[in-house]
Amino acid sequence: MSEDLRFPIGNFDKNIEVTSDLRKKFIQTISDLPKNLEKAVENLSDEQLDTPYRPEGWTVRQTVHHIADSHLNSYCRFKLALTEDVPTIRPYYEDRWAQLADSEMPIDVSMKIIEGLHLRWATLLNSMTDEDFKRQLNHPESGSWTLEKMLGLYDWHSTHHTAHITKLRERYNW
Repeated sequence: MSEDLRFPIGNFDKNIEVTSDLRKKFIQTISDLPKNLEKAVENLSDEQLDTPYRPEGWTVRQTVHHIADSHLNSYCRFKLALTEDVPTIRPYYEDRWAQLADSEMPIDVSMKIIEGLHLRWATLLNSMTDEDFKRQLNHPESGSWTLEKMLGLYDWHSTHHTAHITKLRERYNW
């Protein structure tokens, strides 16, 4: 069976049952992403950063910038759900964002964003109560989400994109 380059860790399961222990694991993933991503891209050349992780996929550079974009959006969505009554969030075209000029910048710009953002996000997550994690938001394309399910999604998203990079490195022996 060949490896699925698009989903190296499998698809996200929205039906996941989130326990207190699993929530702690998810928060740890959010806390650890900056150092895990730093390790994943360590010592990559510009040529390597501009290599797609799969045919017709994003480059490593675009992937790093996408993580910053996506996680900024998610952090804002968490804050909206914590301060408003079931807000409807605004989706965005991540594929189009990945084509904008800032996705060609050096990755250290987004790495700094990810570092600061994840420190703030983990602090927020660690302050949340069980009731806070049950708060909801509405996504116009995928429906209602609790914050604990969103946290699970971003645990998966963090691991998913880091695996894109680490699996590419393994395939090319970088």
